[in-house]
Amino acid sequence: MNIKSFLFSFRPHASQTSFTEKFRSGLAGGVAILLLTLALHYLVQAGFPLFIVASMAASATLLYATPHSPLAQPWNLVGGHLVSALAGLICGWLIPEPSLAAGAAVGAAILSMELLSCLHPPSAATALLMVLVNSQFHDLGWGWALGIVAANAGISLALALVINNLLPGRRYPMHALHMATPSRPVPPVSLEQPDFEWALKQMDSVIDVSEEDLAEIYRLALVRARTRTESTVP
Repeated sequence: MNIKSFLFSFRPHASQTSFTEKFRSGLAGGVAILLLTLALHYLVQAGFPLFIVASMAASATLLYATPHSPLAQPWNLVGGHLVSALAGLICGWLIPEPSLAAGAAVGAAILSMELLSCLHPPSAATALLMVLVNSQFHDLGWGWALGIVAANAGISLALALVINNLLPGRRYPMHALHMATPSRPVPPVSLEQPDFEWALKQMDSVIDVSEEDLAEIYRLALVRARTRTESTVP
């Protein structure tokens, strides 16, 4: 990579999303956090204070700005926060030095989410929170700490299910799509960068992958398909 290409790699990726959709995302995220805060305030406290976990703000960004991202789906949201909270509590309990505990908690959270297929980046902040306020959680018990995270994640999921499905052009959660096999041969088509840009504009939603990556995925898929086809030809 030459110096010019290196410097250009720092430029922002152009978004094909309309201003209306961007406004919807911001409004939906703000309303969701407001409702989450109110819900936690009016829920039965059961002797323990409930509060909003700061990492839910980052989750709201994913849920309402990129609702179709694999990282924003229900299992990623709830599973990611819970497994990360548990990783933070364990690391805070086993490692007395805060800096080491913080690093171990975030690393363990990422590994656990990867292994359980519930990667949700904001959840790493939940693991860190468990370490930073470790003494409070030990005083009130791990059950209370996990309960707070579960309440935050559960209410956030309920709000995402309602709000996202009320907004036009969105469906949440995303369902796995099965590509149908063409019934008849189609002529070969070569996709170019403007084709991807046009398609993204039609979707009018933030896609958690760059146009360049989409083009590379398409190229690699063509290579794989061509290789498979050639291997089956006698």
